[in-house]
Amino acid sequence: MAEKPSVVLLGTGGPRPDPSRDGPATLIRFGGDNLLFDTGRGVVKQLVRAGVAPAEVNPVFVTHHHYDHIGDLHDVILSSWLAGRQQALRIFGPPETRRIVNALLTQIYDKDIEFRDQGEPAIGGWKPVEVTEIGAGPVWESAKWRVSAEYVVHGHGLDLPPAFRRRWVCLGYRFECAAGVIAISGDTIECDGLHRLAQDADILVQCCYLADAEIIDESTRRLAKLTLACGDTVGKIAARANVRTLVLTHFRQKDAAMLDTLAAEVRRDFAGRLVVGADLMSVEL
Repeated sequence: MAEKPSVVLLGTGGPRPDPSRDGPATLIRFGGDNLLFDTGRGVVKQLVRAGVAPAEVNPVFVTHHHYDHIGDLHDVILSSWLAGRQQALRIFGPPETRRIVNALLTQIYDKDIEFRDQGEPAIGGWKPVEVTEIGAGPVWESAKWRVSAEYVVHGHGLDLPPAFRRRWVCLGYRFECAAGVIAISGDTIECDGLHRLAQDADILVQCCYLADAEIIDESTRRLAKLTLACGDTVGKIAARANVRTLVLTHFRQKDAAMLDTLAAEVRRDFAGRLVVGADLMSVEL
């Protein structure tokens, strides 16, 4: 019987601080490998709480450059090294990921790195970071798994300057192994890329920001239409893609009653297994 991966929801919140949810971050654990998707607020503490040594996380996949998804990228880089990482940390992400990492290493944390590298020999010297900028297609694979990416639509229809839209690249990821398929939506509305990611997935980890009951004015209607999938569409997306288990994540702060309302809205359209995500929840394939 094939070994099965698991999904650990390290952070299920969004950009607004939420005392019950850390920032977006999802871990896939499989065969001794720990693949990290996004590095939101509190991710390193959440890794430790989940029993995962930061030094054992590699590679890292970035969906896009909103601060709630990369706000603790520096902490993953530095804490994995400080905790004993011996290999280069591989980071995959959209164009301009390299610029962001270079700024962290050479302009923001350069003194910290030099201090520990040169002044604290017990740490073992600086271990590098290797950034690969990607688009849609194959990303990385091992002997046991492979990861591919698709472009997804996250705010591309907003009234933004053309120069910005050309730079605004958002990705979702698809993890495949002998045991099955896990799709990570990233931040997106319904789109062709999301359908390709999610098609026949055993698990879809899907952003689901608002319940339909929270979409009450022009601002939230625009958000649900152009920026983030919500309770009015997420169940339909999963049903059309023949997803087996739908895991909801990336919630705007809401009370338990509204979370129940959101789940009920999604269940109207999706008959498969539904998991309402919570921080540190583990979902088995």
